[in-house]
Amino acid sequence: MALEGFDDELIGRLGAGDEHAFVELFSRHRQRLKRMLEFRMDGRLRGREDPSDILQEVYIDAHHRMGHYLKRPQLSFYVWLRQLTIQRLIDVHRRHLKADKRDINQEVSINRTNPAATSASLAMQLAAHLASPSQMAMHAELVTLIHQALEEMDEMDREVLVLRHFEEMKNSEVAEVLGLKPAAASNRYVRALSRLGEILETLPGFHDDN
Repeated sequence: MALEGFDDELIGRLGAGDEHAFVELFSRHRQRLKRMLEFRMDGRLRGREDPSDILQEVYIDAHHRMGHYLKRPQLSFYVWLRQLTIQRLIDVHRRHLKADKRDINQEVSINRTNPAATSASLAMQLAAHLASPSQMAMHAELVTLIHQALEEMDEMDREVLVLRHFEEMKNSEVAEVLGLKPAAASNRYVRALSRLGEILETLPGFHDDN
C-alpha cells in the first residue's frame, strides 16, 4: 500500500476513535523527522539537545492538536508533523542561543529555520558525498568553499535541494512545504540542480580522482 494510502487508513481509524492509530502514524514518520532535525539543528546545539527529546515534545503537541487536524486535514500528515517539529526546533534555538538573539529574531527563511545552519549542513553533506578521494584530505577547506558557493544560490533553490535530497521528500510534499504548485516545485528543482552543477564545476580539483 502507498505511503499516503496507509496514512489515510490510519487517520480514518483515528477519527473513528482508535487511539493506537496515532501511535502508528507518528512511529512511521519518526525517522524522517529525526533526520530532518539532525540536518537542520544549529551546530552549536549538538551535544546540548537530543533530537529524540525534541520529537517527544512534538509527539505530545501532535496528540493534543490531532482533533484540529482531523477537522481540516489540508496538509499531508507528514508535512503537518514536520511543521510542528520545525516550530519546536525554533523554540530550542531561541532557548539556547540567547547570546545570538538578534540572529534568531531575523529568522525569515522559507521554513522559519536558520538559513545559515541549513547552508552549513548542506555544505558538509555535499562535501562528504561528492568529494573526490584527493579532496577528502582537505575536507574542512572543501566544506568552506562549498558553503561560500551555496550562499550565492537563491534561498528557495537551496531549500528545494535540501527537501528533495536530504529530507527525501516527494515533489508533492515539497510543493506543500513551500506553498508552490507541483509544477512550479518541479521546475525549481530542475533549476536548482543545474545551478548546483555549475557551483561544483567551479571548485578547484573537484573532478580529480573521479
